[in-house]
Amino acid sequence: MFINNFDPVAFQIFSFEIRWYSLAYVFGIIFGWAYCKKKLIKDQKLLNLFDDLITYLIIGIIVGGRLGYVIFYNLEYYLKNFSEILMIWNGGMSFHGGLIGIIFVTVIFSKKHKIDSYIFLELIALVAPIGIFLGRIANFINSELYGRETDIIWSVKFVAIDNVSRHPSQIYEAIFEGLVLFFLLNHFAKKDNFNKPGLISCLFIILYSLFRFILEFFRAPDTQVGYLVFQLTLGQLFSIVFFFLGLFLYLVKRNEN
Repeated sequence: MFINNFDPVAFQIFSFEIRWYSLAYVFGIIFGWAYCKKKLIKDQKLLNLFDDLITYLIIGIIVGGRLGYVIFYNLEYYLKNFSEILMIWNGGMSFHGGLIGIIFVTVIFSKKHKIDSYIFLELIALVAPIGIFLGRIANFINSELYGRETDIIWSVKFVAIDNVSRHPSQIYEAIFEGLVLFFLLNHFAKKDNFNKPGLISCLFIILYSLFRFILEFFRAPDTQVGYLVFQLTLGQLFSIVFFFLGLFLYLVKRNEN
């Protein structure tokens, strides 16, 4: 058993706290941007445009992720504590909300520059698992999104939460939604039958949704939401919707001439 007693604050500059959660977003974007520039993008025009796209993506991630959490996971609380909506450093971001935000701003940016949005979405899909991995590690440090009770030998006690042995579900998600997804997508991207724009980004949605649905069985539901229909969590219900949406779009793109 591991005792999780990490401090969510990485360091302080005078009275200003720098949290691991914030650093995960910062370095996720930096590493993703660097990987795209060094390994994935060969066209100079696309290189220049990708630098401009980063600003849009940051806005999409933060606004979409935060609004997704506020609206779908804790609306009643934030209606009573409206000023706390902006306090993203305390945690409370929705992956699916962030995904919608990314797609939205990417489509807007692509239309502005008259480029197929799937070209950029492919690049984002290939590096997004880097940010997901770092984000889940930050969740573990923050003692949030923790797992269900268990007596397995690698269980974790999150001291900030309770004295119960739990699955380190954040680590499971970091491995599968981060590392495994990254290597799978980058492997398929090298195959000739996946060179059509749109296939990799659709595959990202399919695989992420599959991993997330399975791993939610090890993760405790958000206390303010609990279990929903068929004892599934809200994350699992979103995963089902996005899985079939991704599969539908994949089949459409695959069969395009």
